Amino acid sequence: MKKIFLFIRNQYQVIFKGFLFIMAVAILVWIFPKEGLFKYEFSKGKPWLHEDLYAPFDFAISKTDEDIATEELEAVQGLPYYFKYIENDTVLKREEIKSGFLKYWEASVPDSLDNIAYRSRNLEVFNDLYSYFLKQGILDMIPELEDLPPEYPVIVIRNNMAEEFDLEDLLTLNMAYELLQMKLAEAGEVETELLSTLITRFLEQNIVYDEDKTKAEREAVILSISSTYGLVQQGERIISKGELVSRERFLVLNSLRSNYEENLGGSETYYMILLGQIILIAISIFVLLLFFVYFRKEILTDNRKIVLILMVIILITLFTSLTITYSPAFLYLVPICLVPIVISAFFDTRLALYVHLITIIILGFLVPNSFEFIFLQFITGIIAVMNVANLQRRGQFFLTSVWIFVTYSILYVGLTLIQEGSLREIDPIMFAMFGGSAILTLFSFPLIYIFEKLFGFITDVTLVELSNTNNKLLRELSLKAPGTFQHSLQVANLAEDAIYEVGGNALLVRTGALYHDIGKMDMPMYFIENQVTGVNPHDELTNEESTKIIISHVIKGVEKAKKYKLPEQIIDFIRTHHGIRKVEYFYILYKKDNPDEEFDESEFTYPGPIPFSKETAVVMMADSVEAASRSIREPDAERINELVDKIIDKQLDSGQFINADITLKDITRIKKIFKKRLMTIYHVRIEYPE
Repeated sequence: MKKIFLFIRNQYQVIFKGFLFIMAVAILVWIFPKEGLFKYEFSKGKPWLHEDLYAPFDFAISKTDEDIATEELEAVQGLPYYFKYIENDTVLKREEIKSGFLKYWEASVPDSLDNIAYRSRNLEVFNDLYSYFLKQGILDMIPELEDLPPEYPVIVIRNNMAEEFDLEDLLTLNMAYELLQMKLAEAGEVETELLSTLITRFLEQNIVYDEDKTKAEREAVILSISSTYGLVQQGERIISKGELVSRERFLVLNSLRSNYEENLGGSETYYMILLGQIILIAISIFVLLLFFVYFRKEILTDNRKIVLILMVIILITLFTSLTITYSPAFLYLVPICLVPIVISAFFDTRLALYVHLITIIILGFLVPNSFEFIFLQFITGIIAVMNVANLQRRGQFFLTSVWIFVTYSILYVGLTLIQEGSLREIDPIMFAMFGGSAILTLFSFPLIYIFEKLFGFITDVTLVELSNTNNKLLRELSLKAPGTFQHSLQVANLAEDAIYEVGGNALLVRTGALYHDIGKMDMPMYFIENQVTGVNPHDELTNEESTKIIISHVIKGVEKAKKYKLPEQIIDFIRTHHGIRKVEYFYILYKKDNPDEEFDESEFTYPGPIPFSKETAVVMMADSVEAASRSIREPDAERINELVDKIIDKQLDSGQFINADITLKDITRIKKIFKKRLMTIYHVRIEYPE
């Protein structure tokens, strides 16, 4: 047991990394639907490349969604609309109408004509005509009926009895008004205008639309439509080798695949399907691990990087799986190109493309028509990676999304022409989904920001923002310590040129160099580059006090950087730009003033740490060389060469670069770059004592 615990303790990092990859495989397997996959790949318009295929069991040929929709539309065409007759002839209604008639009569008919017999005659005509129109019924003309032919069937339900009419046989308000005028003309001597006005006023549209009944009848007809064309019997040949997959064959093959996967997924082979998924996903993730081992060892040294890459793969697989489960028609709306964009933002384009390839291979086990899916996503992913190869502006995200949409669209048109042989089969909805997917890739910008904060990484976009000299902290440095600011700019230029030569993150180097001396802002006059009045405050201090102030700019710089929430990668430049070297000027003066005294040299030594990357090492060299070069009173090639060699060799001899991945060959090339650049620098600086 003790040996086991000892082994776990010694191999903890390896075990933990293995656990991360195993967990990734487990989560991906859990995400996958537990159903079998049809073992043949086929596409409409292409030849069948496998052996002759015979039906392994009886199955029905399923209709396509488009065919079913067309049949549903045809089935409901010509179906009658249902209306209800509203019985509204009550005693109370009659009294209300009679009262209204008498009121209007008294107000409208001249006194000379006001006699009981004449009024009774008009009332009788009024009642007869009102009863006639009430019995006939007046149709509530809904918008659905407006463009229908006159003979279109309409069913009216009266007293629970349904009677079918042609649309032209039912009265509308306009038709009722015209008929009313005719009947009043035939009625003899009556108050035509008064009766017309009163009857029109009291008429109601009492044949009203029965929406529920109409909808129910249509749904019943739609439900009666079969979702299949016919039956394929077991043993029947479906397609021969080399035969073109026509539309009819494509429907049969699709139906076989659906039935096959449904039957397989629900059978006792569930555990075998699960085992197959585990094997395939594990191999895919293992291939990714091999890529790290052979080509990206630095990723395996940082668990955060491993977690980030695996998380991106898992998240996009989860979204794809959910889309296929609930809305498979929206598969191409999933922003698969988020994978290469996000990965390239934190790593390099080669790794981004490889991770994207592994991701779409895994997704290929999920999606229908996996060849087309992988082809579309792989080519589009390449275009996306090319557009974000040097991601330094937020506008590149928008441009990349445009290229993603264009690439998707062109590839889709090409695939459609191959399969259908005509542009008529192009579905405009696909372009809408491609556009939606391209728009969703814009979420890569906030997603990258979240990952930056979550994992403590830094991207080129952030570095560009930080290296802007109008940034609040750099602006403050230029105002409070203008000499230090100019020094930082020169160091940034030197370091950037050097890192371009030997290889490394030039943008990180430049940004780190700009911030490496921000700790000098609190007491700028104690640093020679800011002393423009000729007054040196160190003249009033002891060597020990001056040393503490000089060393403190590193500590204060780290504190200020954390206050302004600078990334740790930038703070590393502040910590390491002096390493564990001594404050040479005051150290030598102290030794001269106290030749026989023993003292603690750590008081004159920077706290460190020493540089631990090529980038931080280059900034240390550039900082020292640029500062010392200002002390040359009459700079020439010989003096500059001697100065550069002397300073960098001393740093090398004191072990400042033992933790940095930098070679002697790199250092030699860096010296040449510095010497070339310093030929044009003639700033005055105090000469270091020997």
